[in-house]
Amino acid sequence: MQFGINGGTRLLLGLGALAAFSAAATAQPNYPDRPIRFIVPNAPGGSTSVAARLVGEKLTTSWNEQVIIDNRPGGNNIVAGELLQRSAPDGQTILLVTAAHVINPIVHPEKAQYKTFLGFPPVATLVSTNYILVVNAAVPASNLKELIALAKSKPGELNAAVSNAGGIQHLALEYFNVLAGVKIQAIPYKGGGPGITDLIGGQVQLAFNNTLTLLPHIRSGKIRALGVGGDERNPVLPQLPTFAELGLPGYSVKNWFGVVVPPRTPKEIVDKLAGEIIRVQGMADFKQKLGVQGVEPFVNGPEQFAALIKTESAKYAKIIKAANIKLEN
Repeated sequence: MQFGINGGTRLLLGLGALAAFSAAATAQPNYPDRPIRFIVPNAPGGSTSVAARLVGEKLTTSWNEQVIIDNRPGGNNIVAGELLQRSAPDGQTILLVTAAHVINPIVHPEKAQYKTFLGFPPVATLVSTNYILVVNAAVPASNLKELIALAKSKPGELNAAVSNAGGIQHLALEYFNVLAGVKIQAIPYKGGGPGITDLIGGQVQLAFNNTLTLLPHIRSGKIRALGVGGDERNPVLPQLPTFAELGLPGYSVKNWFGVVVPPRTPKEIVDKLAGEIIRVQGMADFKQKLGVQGVEPFVNGPEQFAALIKTESAKYAKIIKAANIKLEN
């Protein structure tokens, strides 16, 4: 079974999307008229904060209005979601979401907030990135085969850091458990940054994360990368094989980040914000800053992002059911 995003709209197509939003740029000449609050649902130090900062810096320059990154971890993304829900529908408050945006309503049907959050107007996607499996440098496993053997010899004794219970990293771990026939316990954190800090410190043994968070620690030798959960090797870690190359076919884990706004935000504002984000994604220096960290722009405007949310929701529901994956709080 394949687990991942099938490509999506590429940057070249974004040029057409940008043209479609040109009328909106004049429809709301006064937007933004004060600093923009960019809510991130995780603690500082992880990949969501890195991506938000890179985009925020460009928007600040473009519009001459400060984009303020506001990290609001807690409640499995509920704290950040409820904050956006209470915000005025004027485009001055925006929220970064990840693939957890579509997973949470599936695995937590008892929490009505997640279904409500799924209705936030989508603006644009930002980046996409494959997950990499990493272990603490002291773990006695130098490759994927050895890690699986170690986990089988110690069922339930190895722990993995995940960003929020029931999120994309948690799903990545549990899907690995199913395909590899092991039982590694999930330890939830309020973001990827704190989880990797504990991984380096030895409080947990492994993690699934992306190069935005992992790359400096892999290069320093503080953690060891065992494989890429994607269809292709990562260009900044060309020596690192994919899981399929290592004997675990069908395992491909890709996360994405996007921007949503409060309910009832006017379409003219949504389109203007989307158009500017897409313009930023086409900038050479922006692509270069992402590229050296092993990720690339993932370009979708409002309509394409809305379609992605629908297809991703259906895909993850199918995967969770077929693999009988249980994501406990």
